Amino acid sequence: MKKSLLLLTILFTFSSIFAQENQTVSVEKSIFGVQTGLLGIWGNNESRLTNQFSLRSEIGMDMGVLIGGNSDDGFVLIPVLRVEPRWYYNLEKRSSKGKSISKNSGNFFTLSTTYNPDWFSLSNSDNIKVISSIAIIPKWGIKRIYGESFTFETGLGVGYIKSLNPNYDLLSDVGVDLHLRIGYTF
Repeated sequence: MKKSLLLLTILFTFSSIFAQENQTVSVEKSIFGVQTGLLGIWGNNESRLTNQFSLRSEIGMDMGVLIGGNSDDGFVLIPVLRVEPRWYYNLEKRSSKGKSISKNSGNFFTLSTTYNPDWFSLSNSDNIKVISSIAIIPKWGIKRIYGESFTFETGLGVGYIKSLNPNYDLLSDVGVDLHLRIGYTF
């Protein structure tokens, strides 16, 4: 009886240790998704670098609003390429409270690097000139998953933006990035 009780205790201890090792909190290995917001539509991939870090790459169309000036009021859609290394800093805390961390549901810090090329534009106004630019903006954000695959994401940051066309200067070198997005992950 004592031997079988000792054996059960040892098995229980080892199974608990192995169960804890298999439950390492980590970002997902690779997820794909599409998102939309008030100012565009994007497709993205987020790939794990370490347990708390991922690399998000994104391609899409950013929207701008034209008001007054030399052109008619309207809108313009321009291509965008974005790369963001993300640090999900609260995954352990969310997991310990029983909250979902699936599909990288958590709070994050990122350094967003955005390139808006002058390849083409879609607009309801004629003679729109797009100025190629690059922006580097540190941001804080949150990402939450609803159901199995629907996402909500918001973020805010202030950083640097620079025109890549020597004939055009931007009004300011300060770039602000505020995003509110809903989407679907695969």
